[in-house]
Amino acid sequence: MSVPSNASGPLPWPQWAYVPGETSANADYETLDLAKALVPSAFRGYVPARHPALRYALALNDRGYFWEAQEVLEAVWAAAPQGGRERILLRACIHIANANLRLRMQRPRSAVRLFGDALGELRTLNSRKAAAAGDGFVETLPVPALIALLQAKLGRPELSKADWIGLGAIVRS
Repeated sequence: MSVPSNASGPLPWPQWAYVPGETSANADYETLDLAKALVPSAFRGYVPARHPALRYALALNDRGYFWEAQEVLEAVWAAAPQGGRERILLRACIHIANANLRLRMQRPRSAVRLFGDALGELRTLNSRKAAAAGDGFVETLPVPALIALLQAKLGRPELSKADWIGLGAIVRS
């Protein structure tokens, strides 16, 4: 997945990955604000799978910027249509990014709980009526594959830092 572009070119990567309690500096808010500025106040009908802030958030997660990915995903979630399927999927992605961060912080029990929360969100999503196929985020992410991946992780006796989940590789572009 390539880094999405904004009006003036590609979005830069944060200068460091923020890990609460471990990183001496605060998060690179200046860089994250560039991506958040791309998020409209409200998406109409659905969240486009190719929206640059969404793609950037997924790429952040896949590059190990888990805290940063969560921040940008939360901005996209806040603009997603109320009651929409994308909001549910975005909540699951936020839980996954947060779980990945917990794994990095060597807090596997917390990560297991968050992966379980994400799995619950995805099951809720599957119980909701699907809209006509389109180019929304929900239509491009193979939810059954993500559910299977989460179930496999949760089926392990113990999780380690290496058990984090990438999201960008799962999305069909």
